[in-house]
Amino acid sequence: MRNAARGSLLDIEHLKAEEIVGLLNSARRMNPQKPRPILKGARVLLLFYEPSTRTRSSFEIAAKSLGAMTTLVQASGSSIEKGESLLDTSYTLRSLGADVIVARHPNAGAPALMARHLDIPVINAGDGMHEHPSQALLDAYTILRHKRNLKNLQVAIIGDIYHSRVARSAIHLLSKFGSRITLCGPAEFLPEVAMTLAPDLHITRTVEDAIRGADVIMLLRVQKERLAGMKTSLPDYVSRYQITASRLKLAKKDAILMHPGPIIRGLELAGEVADSPQSVILEEVRNGVPVRMAILARAFTGRAG
Repeated sequence: MRNAARGSLLDIEHLKAEEIVGLLNSARRMNPQKPRPILKGARVLLLFYEPSTRTRSSFEIAAKSLGAMTTLVQASGSSIEKGESLLDTSYTLRSLGADVIVARHPNAGAPALMARHLDIPVINAGDGMHEHPSQALLDAYTILRHKRNLKNLQVAIIGDIYHSRVARSAIHLLSKFGSRITLCGPAEFLPEVAMTLAPDLHITRTVEDAIRGADVIMLLRVQKERLAGMKTSLPDYVSRYQITASRLKLAKKDAILMHPGPIIRGLELAGEVADSPQSVILEEVRNGVPVRMAILARAFTGRAG
């Protein structure tokens, strides 16, 4: 078994700070409106075992903006449904000419397993409850369009931290650059293991404490079916943790509100907050394209930029 091919992006935890800076600087030079055919003729395979709209679409647009060809393979309607193993599917796609595979999988570590057995880069587009590295990079890119740097930023992450790969990647990235992170949510969504993700994390059960004086508020998706089996009911969650206009005023005046989507108006946040000037939710979606262009360019060249 070999190490992952150069150019793979499997997580944020093991990515060096200078590599992150390189990717973000590269993203600033990417313009989807002015295609750069630096990957002309390359084949990007999108292997998605889970449904996706934002991540899949932005990787596809990013690849085509760089001149690459894309092919989508989903679990439904493919040999995966017949029981083909992940590695056998990977070998087949490589044999068909894939130059890089962008993979989303419900099991943590699946993209890393692929990367150890293939001679082409693998990009993790989200694996189970492990990580979602491209989301963390686009979130950092978005923050830096509004804040001078990440050091000493007060960041509140609110919602289902336990099940969120977005939260894990964000915590790893922000802590590398000295942000001060507060986690907030019901006890079932905030296991003590969260404290092992980064040093000096602060945990609070009170949303007002979490967002008071915050520079960045990062909301996480909360699934209603998970609340159904908890002590915290849906009405309780809305009452205690929903970001409303009055609660948003507790943050700094220039605070930004983020959410990886899909948002549920009336649950994680009030509709007026989602549409407020402080909301950068749609900007996050747009920023996914240049950031993923940078990730793909790095996959093929072995370097950011």
